[in-house]
Amino acid sequence: MIRRLAREVALQALFQIDFTGNEVEQAVDAALDEHEELHPEAAVDKALDQHKELGAASARNYVKKYSMVLVNGVVENKEAIDATLNSCATDWTVERMPATDRNILRVAVFEMRHEKPALAAGVAINEAVEIAKAYGTEESPRFINGVLGKLARK
Repeated sequence: MIRRLAREVALQALFQIDFTGNEVEQAVDAALDEHEELHPEAAVDKALDQHKELGAASARNYVKKYSMVLVNGVVENKEAIDATLNSCATDWTVERMPATDRNILRVAVFEMRHEKPALAAGVAINEAVEIAKAYGTEESPRFINGVLGKLARK
């Protein structure tokens, strides 16, 4: 749950970066604050239920740190990630995708292909689909599952 929270914060930060040009840390801080304000049921304190060994400050720091890894990773590998997505998204280009779907996919591709150690494809796909259910359109989960499933089979 704590990593999903970090992924959600990363999604929001990437969305901000796309539209405002904010710096990574500024975008992550703003996204984390906004996420806690808008989604108190998913806030860091709730994530502590599964991670009791962390204190509240440590949990927030962990979420911020992993969100920063994801956002920096996507930003630094954006061209390669977008090329991968363009090769897997039939009849779609990254530029035409809704911003939310595009950034959910970018985070998942980063975790599957660029992060060391790489996240297992099944886990990355499941996380992306669950986040798409919360933040995307009605069609987003199926679209994201299809694109990432194609990537996993490559």
